[in-house]
Amino acid sequence: MQTNFFRQIGKLNLTGDLQITLRQGAENSFVLSVLLNNEQCGDEARKTIPPLNLMGTAEELDNGFFESISTPLQTASGLMVDMESFMKQVEEAKKKSAMEKEKSDKEKKEKEGKDKKYKEALQKAEELEKDGKYKEAWSALPKVSEFPDYAEIIRKKQDEYEKHFAPSLFSETTNENVES
Repeated sequence: MQTNFFRQIGKLNLTGDLQITLRQGAENSFVLSVLLNNEQCGDEARKTIPPLNLMGTAEELDNGFFESISTPLQTASGLMVDMESFMKQVEEAKKKSAMEKEKSDKEKKEKEGKDKKYKEALQKAEELEKDGKYKEAWSALPKVSEFPDYAEIIRKKQDEYEKHFAPSLFSETTNENVES
């Protein structure tokens, strides 16, 4: 026996997962529940679309199944695709809105202010370094916790200044260098 059930389903051109539940009812009848679910649709309203329920004998369902489900399932499929498209357009509009631009501008100004504070602290430390005031230069360096984006640079400068604090027992400097 050859059927064309899946070819007929394919012709419906549905977007999503088709769930079909069949239960045998009383006196040679069947209850058939058909639900289309599109997980790609971000709108939670898609979950409110009820399943299509059909009841009838095997012969009645064979003869009228596709005629009964075609229009409702194609409508539901189109609705969920439109809902997803709508959600994407709303997100795009939100990005372009004046409020979002204002928020973005505010964040940009905060970052510029923070960068300026970092550069000023670094410049002060470098001026103290030129004067040979390494401990003050180390203290003037920006804090790593406040500027995590510049952590590597700050740590290198700290290491550089720490070399001038006190002679190390393990360094290669000789007593001649210390006495001068």
